[in-house]
Amino acid sequence: MLTENELRELVEYTAPDLVLSIYLNTDPTEGNADAYRLRLRNLLKKVTLPQDVAVIERFFATEYDWSGRGIALFSCAPQGFFRAYPLAVPVRNRVFVSNRPSVRPLADLLDSYGGYGVVLVDQQGARLFFFHLGELREQEGTLGEAVRRVKNGGASAMPGRRGGTSGQTRFVEETVERNMKETAEFAIRFFEENRVRRVLLGGTEANVASLRNALPKAWQSLIVGTFAMPMTASHNDVLQRAMQIGQEVEMETEERLVEEMITIAAKSGPAITGLEATLDAINAGRVKTLIISEGFAKGGYHCSICGNLKLTREECDECGHPERVADIVDLAVSTVMRQGGDVEVVHGSEILERAGHIGALLRY
Repeated sequence: MLTENELRELVEYTAPDLVLSIYLNTDPTEGNADAYRLRLRNLLKKVTLPQDVAVIERFFATEYDWSGRGIALFSCAPQGFFRAYPLAVPVRNRVFVSNRPSVRPLADLLDSYGGYGVVLVDQQGARLFFFHLGELREQEGTLGEAVRRVKNGGASAMPGRRGGTSGQTRFVEETVERNMKETAEFAIRFFEENRVRRVLLGGTEANVASLRNALPKAWQSLIVGTFAMPMTASHNDVLQRAMQIGQEVEMETEERLVEEMITIAAKSGPAITGLEATLDAINAGRVKTLIISEGFAKGGYHCSICGNLKLTREECDECGHPERVADIVDLAVSTVMRQGGDVEVVHGSEILERAGHIGALLRY
């Protein structure tokens, strides 16, 4: 399963030889192992790197069990470099050849499905889950003091008496408050240990509100959604609901980000749209957040000495003539990530398409 550190390794990797990157969809709802092998053969027909093709074919023949819903592979056989990442979420079938691994699809997956912390809470305790790329990675629970209620009736239940209705009600409230505080503290430790980036809360409306209020404001700001679900729900039910809400929230976030970028750019602020202007900003190291339409690709030129990205084969000011690359957008993603910027892959935004499929929020 892919981690942030493994993605960083891919982003930083470069070689004097070409790197083969392959994404293969193995979603069981779309075929079986024979169908996947046919897709793989069709992808490899486009590749003229016989050593890397042999490495990939050997991996699928001897090591891969065809489980999961997708897989990403990276090979640079002359350098002895090979990485394979089975995925619990589907990917589009793609093949890339460049001097660097193609990480844009992985960046998209991590942005959409990475780092979800989920808490199912009731008045006594909670179940906590960490989902990453569509897979349950960690699961823990906490159980506080039992919340005991007594039936009203009899002298001891008369309002105002010791143990009566008001006293019993306050005792229950105090017990719930202690449990919520303990649950919040336990959840914070769980979130920190697993580097959770987004939080979902499940339970009754009252219990979710109580837990939210018990969390520090920094963690409250990471709550992206809430939902009703019983404590007895299976982890698969929790996963499916979390992914559904996560996707809805992600689409809303993407649209807001695109609108913000276009508005700022129109006012001549720190944002730009269009491929040429975006490449210029990347070359200057000014990009804070790169925003691109999913599937957008364009040929271009890359200078392997200074790293400049260009649309045309114009002379590089410092180093000479850049080399032709099949997809300059893919290299733009890697470059921004190496510079410490963020990448947002946007799905189905007509506004972004009209703006040229690409743009950026700038550092300055």
